[in-house]
Amino acid sequence: MQISIDGFVAGPSGELDWMTWNLDDKLIGFINQLTDSSDTILMGRKMTDGFINYWSGVLKDPQSPEFAFAKKMIEIPKVVFTRTLTESNWQNTTLAHDAVRDVREQKKKNGKDIIVYGGAGFVTSLVNENLIDDYYLFVNPVAVGKGMTIYGDLDGYKRLKLVESTPYECGIVINHYKPTK
Repeated sequence: MQISIDGFVAGPSGELDWMTWNLDDKLIGFINQLTDSSDTILMGRKMTDGFINYWSGVLKDPQSPEFAFAKKMIEIPKVVFTRTLTESNWQNTTLAHDAVRDVREQKKKNGKDIIVYGGAGFVTSLVNENLIDDYYLFVNPVAVGKGMTIYGDLDGYKRLKLVESTPYECGIVINHYKPTK
C-alpha cells in the first residue's frame, strides 16, 4: 500500500499525485518479486477503472519500460469487490459482493499469495476483519495533511510487528509488518 509519512493513502478526493513515481531499479525488482509471489489481485470497485485502464494503456506500447509489469497486471486474475455492479467488463476479473466472506474463501484456496491493491475503504474492511497477513507499506517521503486512510475507521487497536524496513534511493521506505495476535 502506498502511504504518506502522515498515514494517508490518497488525498481528500482520492488524489494520488503526491506519490513517488521515479522508482529505482532495486524497488522495481522488489515490486516484481512481490507480484510474482501472487496469483490473485483483490481490489475495491472505485480504483478498478483507473488501475485496469492504466495498465491496458501501457500494453499498447511494447517499448514501454512498464510493458512486462503491465502484462502481469492484466493477466493475473482479479477479484473486484463491489456493491453496485452485477457483471464485469474487465479482462480476467470476477466480481464479489461480500468482502469478509469472499476474502476468507479466497484465502482457503490453494495457490500463491493474494495481493491487495486497494482502495482505502476496501482495505479498511480487511484490516478490521483481520484478513491481512502481511502489510507492505510503501512510505512516500511526503506529508499530505488531509485525505483517505486505511486506519480511520478501526474498531480497536491493530498491533503490528515490524518484520523489515528497507529504504530505497527514490526516498520510499518499505515497512513490512505482520499482525500480532
